[in-house]
Amino acid sequence: MTTAVTGLTQPKKSDATDPLALIDVDHVRFYCGNAKQAAYFYCHCFGFHCEQVCDQTTGSRESAHYFLTQGNIRFVLTTGLTSEHPASRHVRLYGDGIKDIAFTVHDARKAYEAALRNGAQSAYEPMEVQDKRGTVVMAGIKTFGEVIHSFVQRPATGPYALTQVKKDAAAGAGAGSFMPGFTQTPLFANLNNYNTRQPCGLKYVDHLVGNVELGKMNEWVRFYEETLGFSMFKHFDDKDISTEYSALMSKVMASGNNLIKIPINEPAAGKKKSQVQEYLDWHNNTPGVQHLALRTDDELHSIAELRRRGVDFLMLPDTYYELVWDRVDGMLRQHGHKPVREDHEAVKKLGILVDADDEGYLLQLFTKPLQDRPTLFFEIICRRGSQSFGKGNFKALFEALEIEQGKRGNL
Repeated sequence: MTTAVTGLTQPKKSDATDPLALIDVDHVRFYCGNAKQAAYFYCHCFGFHCEQVCDQTTGSRESAHYFLTQGNIRFVLTTGLTSEHPASRHVRLYGDGIKDIAFTVHDARKAYEAALRNGAQSAYEPMEVQDKRGTVVMAGIKTFGEVIHSFVQRPATGPYALTQVKKDAAAGAGAGSFMPGFTQTPLFANLNNYNTRQPCGLKYVDHLVGNVELGKMNEWVRFYEETLGFSMFKHFDDKDISTEYSALMSKVMASGNNLIKIPINEPAAGKKKSQVQEYLDWHNNTPGVQHLALRTDDELHSIAELRRRGVDFLMLPDTYYELVWDRVDGMLRQHGHKPVREDHEAVKKLGILVDADDEGYLLQLFTKPLQDRPTLFFEIICRRGSQSFGKGNFKALFEALEIEQGKRGNL
């Protein structure tokens, strides 16, 4: 459970002098066994538009890439076309999953050099990707497991400028401009048009969660502090996140402008396996990104539409709603806020979790694993002031997760 990586916060003018100032989540890259089929899944089930493609038809002989957008969310789905491609090895070892959380920066070379000076290891050296329409500069560093962070420097104007990419994506299917090597595609045109008429309402990458081995959480906390200048936003221990059977610990790391938030989880001792340990067991004992939280402005609409499209969410017992409203609305009144404005019966019918803190409230719901290995899921979250992660829901959520783990024989 977790907080905000949005495109809403604008960088301060002084950020331009800081090589590690992060402007936005440029894109999230998935390594997939079959990117074309995965693209259809995310478009059909979650309402994404498949905007552009880079594959054999565009001259890419070793890999295929599909560029998907929704609101300010940008996914790139990559498949290796040869056994030697890194994506082929990654899928063989870990299944489909997130490889790269890329950040837009002012100067990719300077960001890369600053990160290396701060102790980061290189994933790949600065390179220019260019065509006659413009140039995008990229460089990458390693983080937990085999995940990397790319620094992406886009031109101030032209089709590859971040402002133009956002504008084009908002204009509808077939309009996105990602980077050189990609071309617009008629693939899934009817589905793209349908998604324009029936939107799911997902707007931003709110946060992403990394699972690491027992005893490694603080090591990666220091990495983000020392290498990228992040600071600890919140801390949850095994007293906060536990049930009768399992527990975990989590520290939420935030970039200097609070734009990017990355909770880092490690398992804690319990009678049975936590969902973090289950992740590690099925991810070849290698850390990685466990879930991605996607922000919506209307939780009821988004969850109703996603359920209609067949998205499978965790189920909560009805007893959850016998206590939640007194707890949440009581907290809101205590801090001078208005009660939850969403219809209570509709929230219950859709199975949505609700929590509050001193800043307001949030609504959230978690999908079941998006693939056969229990190593990746999405969270759909709506914030009404609260910038927390649903601490009051931890017990109910983890009990629901344990039910699913039990069904898989992994508890």
